[in-house]
Amino acid sequence: MTPKSHPSNPLALAVLALLFERPMHPYEMGLLLKQRNKEESIKFRYGSLYTVIDLLLKRGYIGARQTAREGRRPERTVYALTSAGSEELRAWMADLVGQPSKEYPLFEAALCLLPVLPPDETLSLLRRRLELIDDNAAVLRRQIEQVTLANFPPLFLVESEYRLALMKAERDFVGELIRRIENGWGPLALWRGIHENRREATVAKLYRQLGGTAMS
Repeated sequence: MTPKSHPSNPLALAVLALLFERPMHPYEMGLLLKQRNKEESIKFRYGSLYTVIDLLLKRGYIGARQTAREGRRPERTVYALTSAGSEELRAWMADLVGQPSKEYPLFEAALCLLPVLPPDETLSLLRRRLELIDDNAAVLRRQIEQVTLANFPPLFLVESEYRLALMKAERDFVGELIRRIENGWGPLALWRGIHENRREATVAKLYRQLGGTAMS
């Protein structure tokens, strides 16, 4: 029998991890994700949360334990991790931690299509990106320092440290790319020629459409 693949949505992993702590209802799950700033690492919407819960129920990874009501609030179903869910959580985490996987960052997609932009515009945009990376890194660094000063266990900050390391790596790459472009990388003449030839072709096409009439 072919083993089931892991769910594709990382939010499902977060739900399993929350229920690894203890049974809880969806509203509490969402509240904890926000309080712990996990939405910085895992895309979260309440609508998606309920979709994920339905998926995990169908796969037998979680089960409804009870329905609770607090005051006049609507009834809330409390979910718990099943033995199958516990095994899935461990296996999924082991794969993610131990096995590098191909991801498709949007910036990488833009880089592979970089000739679409003229080099001067590209330089301007990259310099702006560098400034934003510096700003974001400074904010994240302050957040980490504040939480560290509050004696928060570093185990629960590791994703922020990873994000900061990625920012540093991207900053180094973008800074070096800017320097190379400024020094003629590309080669720059070829890159400029792509856009000059495109403009010339566009003008020639317009001229033909006008029947060769001189344009004033």
